[in-house]
Amino acid sequence: MGNIAWGVPLDAHGEFAGPFFGLIHPYALLMGATTVALFAMHGAIYLVLKTDGELQARIRGWVNPLIIAFILCYALLTLATLLYVPHVTEAFRREPWFFALVVPVVLAIANIPREVSRGKEFYAFLSSCAAMAGLMAIFGLGSYPYLVYSLPQPEHSLTAFNAASSQKTLGVMLTIALIGVPVVLAYTVSIYWIFRGKVKLDRMSY
Repeated sequence: MGNIAWGVPLDAHGEFAGPFFGLIHPYALLMGATTVALFAMHGAIYLVLKTDGELQARIRGWVNPLIIAFILCYALLTLATLLYVPHVTEAFRREPWFFALVVPVVLAIANIPREVSRGKEFYAFLSSCAAMAGLMAIFGLGSYPYLVYSLPQPEHSLTAFNAASSQKTLGVMLTIALIGVPVVLAYTVSIYWIFRGKVKLDRMSY
């Protein structure tokens, strides 16, 4: 994801034309660290909701350090993006209304430690979900129309237009998605409903 935002070397055929170790650079590593911190924070909050007793108390102690780690990584990543990834920030200069999405994301992130401090981990979890969805939306809007940005030759980039399938293929995939997505959502909701509530650790646990 960090390399998609930063850019990778592509040739005129849209194929990768660089060394493997060229993909390992500070921005990509920072993106990776931010993503790990985000998921670790999100997972810790969820575990607090699903456990109780001594285990919950131990996990609760992980939440605030993980929130701090995520916020620090996110602040550094945002600063690095503003300074070193101009094609992403250009989208926001071109379409100022994109900033309307940034504000609720920042508020959602700020609400996570607030709800945790109040002992309302469920609302903290909802804020974390909203932050994750918002960050992905910001990434998509900032990258558009690029799917894979070519660096140092932007004219070789893969975009939503030159990398799209035919209209017939897109139509078939849309039909499959319209059928498949509700099924996936239905069984996902049913699984979470079946396993709702606290996890009980007893002799029947595994």
